[in-house]
Amino acid sequence: MMMWNHLKMLSRICTCCMQRRQRMSFGLWRSNQSNNRYCRQTPGCLVVDNKRCYSSSSPGPPWRILFFGTDDFSVESLKLLTSSRSSNDGLVETLEVVTLSSNVPVNRFAVQNHLPVHTWPLGDLGGRFHVGVVVSFGCLLREGLIKQFPYGILNVHPSLLPRWRGPAPVFHTILHGDTATGVSIMQIRPDRFDVGPILHQQLYQVPERCTADQLGDTLATMGAHLLVDTLKTLCERTANKREQNHIGATSAPKINRSMSWLVWEEQTCDDIDRLFRAIGSRVPLRTIWAGKTIKLLDFVGKCHISLSGRRRMPIPGSITYQKESNILAVCCKDGWVGFKTVVLQKRLSAADFYNGYLHKSISNISNLQPQEWLFLSRKDTMEAHPLKDSVKRVSSTLP
Repeated sequence: MMMWNHLKMLSRICTCCMQRRQRMSFGLWRSNQSNNRYCRQTPGCLVVDNKRCYSSSSPGPPWRILFFGTDDFSVESLKLLTSSRSSNDGLVETLEVVTLSSNVPVNRFAVQNHLPVHTWPLGDLGGRFHVGVVVSFGCLLREGLIKQFPYGILNVHPSLLPRWRGPAPVFHTILHGDTATGVSIMQIRPDRFDVGPILHQQLYQVPERCTADQLGDTLATMGAHLLVDTLKTLCERTANKREQNHIGATSAPKINRSMSWLVWEEQTCDDIDRLFRAIGSRVPLRTIWAGKTIKLLDFVGKCHISLSGRRRMPIPGSITYQKESNILAVCCKDGWVGFKTVVLQKRLSAADFYNGYLHKSISNISNLQPQEWLFLSRKDTMEAHPLKDSVKRVSSTLP
């Protein structure tokens, strides 16, 4: 009895253990209550149940961490955790890594820094870790795995959840013109993405004309520091976690090649600008000319094209070559946008594309001015001869 009172005074054993007065065995308290799986005394008492409740004096750092990640975004958080472990600042006791492949940035960083690497999927972890950390991992985690971590599994997500749940929040932030975003630290829920309770968030104002790559780099660094800050006060933040408000939740599906097709008659200059800044570095914007796919590179933004001498407004898809600036300017829904480079079998400057292909193709058509023609949207390419159709449509709009 005296030993029990002493232990109660030192570690403030949680209510379920005090009521059940279970005996201590190898630092593990077991409860027969239906909602309580176990309490671990290290040196406090942690209750793990379906709601992941904690005693008021749950043990804090240093943590034994298992890190789940794949890409460069993940590496930023792993770097900071590795640095913390090496500095002996009392935050990280041990750090091990789970990756999906040996050919990903996280695995290469782990090998270079002599971190133990586990292959996916995982088995029984033997109670060796306090907490898991997931950063851009891409796999759902089952309930049995999550329950092997007394403090659950944290996720670093580059958006202000519940906005942009899913695998590509940074791209959709740029694509939809959001002026503010941020980073969220949340707890993983079994078999679901990005719906768990929020432990910590930080706001970030998106710079004007920022690209997805630039924003991703910034949020990766922010997320790493926010993760460390969360781990320093994990027990307190867990006790004050808040569930996500599902009102206003939006989905951020993966970027795919179909998004890169330009629809000149529907997209504005701003639409094309955001699309290029969101995906242009990974998936080139595309259009159709003469039945062939044209990739448009080196986007220069909105162009101011003089319409003097024209009897009619050009239709979307019309092109004019600007010799002075070596730009192909293309008409879209509300103006003109410019590109300096195209790819048609090989990479070509705007001048090379005009001189080698476009000028030759239309030079014998008397109804056309030699510096004007049409790019087609993909949905217009069901015609047998897109170039013939292009010539017909352009000639009807030119002087």
